[in-house]
Amino acid sequence: MKPGPLLAMLALLFLGMWLVLQPSLRREKYDFVVQVGSVELKVDELDDGRFRFVTPESLALRGEMNGAEFAEALRSQWSQWLARPAFERTMMGFFNISDWTNFAWVAVGLGGQCAFFARMLVQWVVSEKSRKSQVPEAFWWFSLLGGICLFTYFVWRVDMVGVLGQSTGIVIYARNLRLIWKERRRSARTERSVRA
Repeated sequence: MKPGPLLAMLALLFLGMWLVLQPSLRREKYDFVVQVGSVELKVDELDDGRFRFVTPESLALRGEMNGAEFAEALRSQWSQWLARPAFERTMMGFFNISDWTNFAWVAVGLGGQCAFFARMLVQWVVSEKSRKSQVPEAFWWFSLLGGICLFTYFVWRVDMVGVLGQSTGIVIYARNLRLIWKERRRSARTERSVRA
């Protein structure tokens, strides 16, 4: 076995771990989280009984506040959440997102899952047609696409388990495609030399 794929696997693994750890390493200190619908409000409780929102930014910009101001800010956030249509609140809770811009990331993750489903479907259909187990090239293309999409999604979700699961697979899928290409080139050279 050549060291290239193993080194690429380790590099992608460390890149994924670094990308996932960065937000947690630079995360600002906070004491507790208040969940308002699907929105997390991170709060720092100061020593003098005052509070400071760490997130969302709109509340963080207000600075320190006393207990009454804090309670009013929470009521306001709750009212804003309830003012959203019921369907929107349900979908945001279902996808565990706090706003619709995050849905693009969910779409990337869903696209990755669809690619993984497509790879198995293609492999199954090809194997059924030939009546023997086969792994067509399309299987590896769908695997690579799905792996990249899911790796990206898991980095966004700050999900170390998902990153670890996908980082090694991406290299394996790419390596299998490279082996297929090399075999085609060898076959083409052999065919040309036989004709000559």
